[in-house]
Amino acid sequence: MTGVPKGTGGPYRAAAGHGSGPHSDMLVRAVLGPTNTGKTHLAIERLLSHSSGIIGFPLRLLARENYDRMVAKKGEHAVALITGEEKIIPPKARWFSCTVEAMPLDRRVEFVAVDEIQLCADPDRGHIFTDRLLHARGLSETMFLGADTIRHLIRRLVPGIEIEHRPRLSQLTHAGACKLTRLPPRSAIVAFSAGEVYAIAELLRRRRGGCAIVMGQLSPRTRNAQVALYQEKEVDYLVATDAIGMGLNMDVNHVAFASLSRFDGTRIRPLTAGEIAQVAGRAGRGLRDGTFGTTGTCPPLSEELAEAVEEHRFDPLTRLAWRNSDLDFSSPDLLLSSLNRPSPRPELVAGHEASDMLALSALAASSDIRPLVHSRAATRMLWESCQIPDFRKLGDDSHIRLCGRIFTHLIRDGRIPSAWMDSQITHFFQTAGTIDSLMQRLAGIRVCSYIAARPGWIANPEHWQARTREAEDRLSDVLHEQLTARFVDRRATTLIRRLDEGGHDNLLSAVTAQGNVVVEGHEVGRIAGLDLIAGEHTDAEDGRLLMRAARRAVRSEIPRRVALLVRDDDQQFAFSSDGSHILWQDMPIARMLPGSDILSPRPQVLDNPLLDNAQRERIRNRLQAWLEQVVREHLAPLFAVQAAVASTPELRGLIHRLMEGAGIAPLHRGERPGHDMIQRLRRLGVRVGHYSIFMPAILKERPMRLRAWLVAISLNIPCPSLPAMGRITLLPDALPPIFMDRMGWLDAGPVRIRLDIAEKFILELARMTRRAPVPLPLHLASRLGIRREMLPAVMKGLNMRVHHPRPMAANHYGPPAPLMIRFLPEGEKGGKAKAAHATPPKGGRRPAATLRPRRADSPFAALATLLNRR
Repeated sequence: MTGVPKGTGGPYRAAAGHGSGPHSDMLVRAVLGPTNTGKTHLAIERLLSHSSGIIGFPLRLLARENYDRMVAKKGEHAVALITGEEKIIPPKARWFSCTVEAMPLDRRVEFVAVDEIQLCADPDRGHIFTDRLLHARGLSETMFLGADTIRHLIRRLVPGIEIEHRPRLSQLTHAGACKLTRLPPRSAIVAFSAGEVYAIAELLRRRRGGCAIVMGQLSPRTRNAQVALYQEKEVDYLVATDAIGMGLNMDVNHVAFASLSRFDGTRIRPLTAGEIAQVAGRAGRGLRDGTFGTTGTCPPLSEELAEAVEEHRFDPLTRLAWRNSDLDFSSPDLLLSSLNRPSPRPELVAGHEASDMLALSALAASSDIRPLVHSRAATRMLWESCQIPDFRKLGDDSHIRLCGRIFTHLIRDGRIPSAWMDSQITHFFQTAGTIDSLMQRLAGIRVCSYIAARPGWIANPEHWQARTREAEDRLSDVLHEQLTARFVDRRATTLIRRLDEGGHDNLLSAVTAQGNVVVEGHEVGRIAGLDLIAGEHTDAEDGRLLMRAARRAVRSEIPRRVALLVRDDDQQFAFSSDGSHILWQDMPIARMLPGSDILSPRPQVLDNPLLDNAQRERIRNRLQAWLEQVVREHLAPLFAVQAAVASTPELRGLIHRLMEGAGIAPLHRGERPGHDMIQRLRRLGVRVGHYSIFMPAILKERPMRLRAWLVAISLNIPCPSLPAMGRITLLPDALPPIFMDRMGWLDAGPVRIRLDIAEKFILELARMTRRAPVPLPLHLASRLGIRREMLPAVMKGLNMRVHHPRPMAANHYGPPAPLMIRFLPEGEKGGKAKAAHATPPKGGRRPAATLRPRRADSPFAALATLLNRR
């Protein structure tokens, strides 16, 4: 509470003299309105128009910025700067730029102003602003600047005050949500934690060339350097905390919120409309309009909230933070009691317990400190020691210990020892380390600066103020350099700006004869086929950016390559290993999609930002022609049969079904071509089996591989790996069932048998069992490549009836009776009656059980279907 006049009473004392006494003509007024209304500019003009004046700002940075403006108009000899850590007070200073806490209210000046007066409601610092609202007065004029939300409370707490509303000079418009990488240049992105700020800044460096950083933890010098980096357009983006919401005037066109909640010291809470407007109002300065919205993972603003910000409609403040300033220094206990005195009005409430009161409570109870506080002067000194700002915010009792040590030196030695001060500055003045460690050291130096600026606390204060200023400046410069090195890529920023401005035609770029792409002297990739591939040596941080430049640079190369592709002969095209893509120059250029039938797949040119629609269509037409040629070439026997039966109506239907199955077609139940038709088909290379018609030529390796791709494409599934051509049987789950059906692997119980082999076996077995059941030939197992015990189940799967011999008598010593098989002719129903007429083998044995499956509708039906229909 530095500078609070002694002996002042309650909250009415400042207003009581208004309109009476020697300064009855004193003017007290409030200039309220949203951001960008020219309030601060007006206050500075009014200040300098008086013979003397003081203006208080919420941030040291703003005090310094406006100090420089005042010096430019009045000269260094006439203007003073007073903050907690810095004091520049010429002997004849008449105008003072200060932080609100450091305003020298014991000076009698003509004009007093306080900026951002709505911060009276802030639970941490609000009691300082409320004290200035109630007590700070100029001899001729007093001005409070701030948001319109405090209007009603000001009118009640300061009777007779004149209130002026100033409209915003430009329009603020809600622009909705936008991806972080799509934000327009001259945007400020707002987050509420250091981790979030760093993450966003890192992404912007990789994708947009970099950004400037503004956070409350930065020193004013570092913040000024970062703001200059943005203002001078070395970068187009600014990432900040809500520290930019207080008077920092920059050329920001758009403000994007990466979060709509913040930690207020006790909990995470959503931002109010007024807080959003305070930050969003940084967009658009002077008469230039601005926009605001959200970005990243932040949810969009609701319509009601966005409309409130646009129209500057906010709920009025109903409470202001207050702490008694009429203090009793008789003892630490009485001092604490006076600080905790309840407010005299319901509008004034206690805020958060500040660090100075926490330190006072702890030190007053300390057995080491309490005995030293033996007078009013000692109590006052203890209170002043506790008011050292906690810039470091370490969250432990280290700050309280620091306050206690300072008080001990002052009360015992009268001054702070120079050796202690030197050790503190030496400890913090180290330029090596990370960004976070540098910020912590800067916070420590700021504490030293505050101590050096306190009158009477240290011998030779000018020397220590110079040392702390040197240390802070050097650390600030190193921090700025580290922030710039980490989050700014000047080369990338320049390149992006040229790209965004449509300047890609002026980029120095080329494609070498080997297909390497060079942009601005950097080899960024190569062209393979129609694709631009990033080089492995490209810096990961800006590789994406350079590839963007490269894509624009190679646009003149793409038409030449498209023309070459269209003219190339068929040998330059190929299928990928799974048949899902078409390759050109060993690079995929199109994917295969199902067409009108299995023999007519269609190519789809892959997405490629380098191609326009006309080029895609030219490529598609060329690939379609190649694809049709490949299918006709690999399946030539099939197309030859189609042409041969074009004038034979009785064969056209069967061959049409054969074409639909790409060389394999099922025979329907009861369907059996006549002998003459079978012979005619055989001469054409078509075989008619018991279950299907097929072309053996199509079942060879080369056409079979193409058939597999065509089947997989028609089923819209990935093409599985095909078994070796020598394989005769497969396990039922070796490949997808529907794929095996279409590929001609016949379901035979526990295995799948290749169609041509299965039909050959069925023909042999049908001939063997034409007259009567015969013993099961055991050599069939080796021919089929299966285990012997699987043979009965496989025979049943091939529509064979298996006769199980009757169990042997106990005294039988001969060889066991063999299994008997019989092929079920087409249409045989079977059943118990049919089984009874079967000729039993010698010995009088009859089958104990028979299994009589009917032939399935299709050779591609699943095993379950065959069993269920028996």
